[in-house]
Amino acid sequence: MQVSTHRPLQFDAVIEAPFGAVGVAIHERQVSIALLFGNHALKSAVHPMAKQIAEQINAYFNSATYVFNMPLTLKGTPYQQRVWQAIRAIPVGQVQTYQALAQQLGSGARAVANACGANHLPLFIPCHRVVAKSGLGGFMCGHPQGKLIKTALLKHEGINL
Repeated sequence: MQVSTHRPLQFDAVIEAPFGAVGVAIHERQVSIALLFGNHALKSAVHPMAKQIAEQINAYFNSATYVFNMPLTLKGTPYQQRVWQAIRAIPVGQVQTYQALAQQLGSGARAVANACGANHLPLFIPCHRVVAKSGLGGFMCGHPQGKLIKTALLKHEGINL
């Protein structure tokens, strides 16, 4: 996930996480989630959906088997949405390789990886469960802390790679 550098980080909710924090931004009922590592000076605003989203994210961090129950507006190409749907079907505590997911979709591993990178809801669409054939793979479009966050999320779900 990429965080815009054109404006200061401003979120409608900031939830503590094992790896740092989760910033939730809501715009016209469209939710974006930024996974943040370390300490961040964050401004927090109020939005009617923020409490519900924060409660669900906290429930997930209390129990990895928590099933999110949020209406999502997914903005992406039809292909990205197919990939995201397949990712949402990967059970908690399991991983799938980019290649296996690509074969399932009749696509290529690089295209799957690009769709993962375009995912703006990384907890609701758990792209951290998609890994490389021989290792962790990428996360958060190469963000310097992306692999640490991916490792923390997988560990939270009982997976050690």
